[in-house]
Amino acid sequence: MLELLQNWLLNHGLSEGLAFYTARTIAAVAVLLLSAVADFVARRYIVSALSYVIARSKAQWDDAILRQKALSRLAHLAPALVIYVLTPIALEGLGAIIAFTKSAALIYMIIILMLVLDSLLNTVEEIYQSFRASREVPIKGFIQILKLVVYFLTAIFVTSILLNKTPVYLLSGIGALTAVLMLIFRDAILGFVAGIQLAANKMVAVGDWIEIPEYGADGDVLEVTLTTVKVQNWDKTITTVPTYSLISASFKNWRGMDESGGRRIKRAVNIDMSSIRFCDEEMLGRFEKIQYISEYIETKKHELEAFNQSANVDNASLANGRRLTNIGTFRAYVEAYLRNHPMINMNMTFLVRQLDPSQTGLPIEIYVFCKDKVWANYEAVQADIFDHILAVLPEFDLRVYQDPTGADFRVLNS
Repeated sequence: MLELLQNWLLNHGLSEGLAFYTARTIAAVAVLLLSAVADFVARRYIVSALSYVIARSKAQWDDAILRQKALSRLAHLAPALVIYVLTPIALEGLGAIIAFTKSAALIYMIIILMLVLDSLLNTVEEIYQSFRASREVPIKGFIQILKLVVYFLTAIFVTSILLNKTPVYLLSGIGALTAVLMLIFRDAILGFVAGIQLAANKMVAVGDWIEIPEYGADGDVLEVTLTTVKVQNWDKTITTVPTYSLISASFKNWRGMDESGGRRIKRAVNIDMSSIRFCDEEMLGRFEKIQYISEYIETKKHELEAFNQSANVDNASLANGRRLTNIGTFRAYVEAYLRNHPMINMNMTFLVRQLDPSQTGLPIEIYVFCKDKVWANYEAVQADIFDHILAVLPEFDLRVYQDPTGADFRVLNS
């Protein structure tokens, strides 16, 4: 065809040189027009048809391919293929221009394939995110490693085309640059190793509540990438933590609490030890009217009376024998109150205990688990419990210990 066109131009009076270049210019324009047609057909008909089929299908995974624009990027190959195949025919005899055009088209196609692979990797990540396993084993770091490999290979192939060398020749020289590459990609390498360990041991996942005091991070994990972990703190700020630091240093993950049956309440009330005493008959009479411990008081009275009689205890002094105390009765009340509380999980650790006395009084610690693990609800339940405990203390003739305040000194002064 090119030769026929050149002969036709010669027959119309053009010189041989002018006919040569004019024929090839016309052929080049024709190739460009064909590439534009190929681009139009690929976009207008092929991509549109595939998009229609995907939209009509019931599967969800193929929709991710459309969202990540893998098909639209793949359509860019059509004009480049036309130029790459037809250029040697259209520009026959112009070796340098043919070589340049084919190299440019080949580089363009390699870059397009890189972008298509990038979209497909994003598609794989998006599809994986729809599975529950993605919360426990994030793959974003692995996807980023694969992208780095794709980018690296793309750079090698493009460089080999520009230098007119085989990729094997360039890869053989990489060994000498290993130390430099390790220095440049140090964070990526450490992050990749850390990502494998985090995923294999299920140490952290998106949505986990973690605490890393060293970095001031305390909140939910938003993203686990190759080099960083993003944590949204409770004040809505974002802390970025190096992925490798989760392996090299310690951090607290609250996932165990979230997956358990409750959230721990561990708090103590300090009792003024000067208010602790044995119970007399008047006190026991009052305590018997408290529903939660009325049966306990009755049972303990009979038990202690039987013991004291069998031991011939002299009741002239309260120090003799076994006696009920207001602090012991208070502990029994708190235990009964919590056992009847609807928000306390009785299948988990349940303790109401004394801690070591100190200069701030005798601590009575509550160690139980709240069924509601949502932070605001948990705090409300905990506050209600201690509101009641602090308010009921005077019923047992007990006082909470607290340091003297200005009001105390004013009373003394008056």
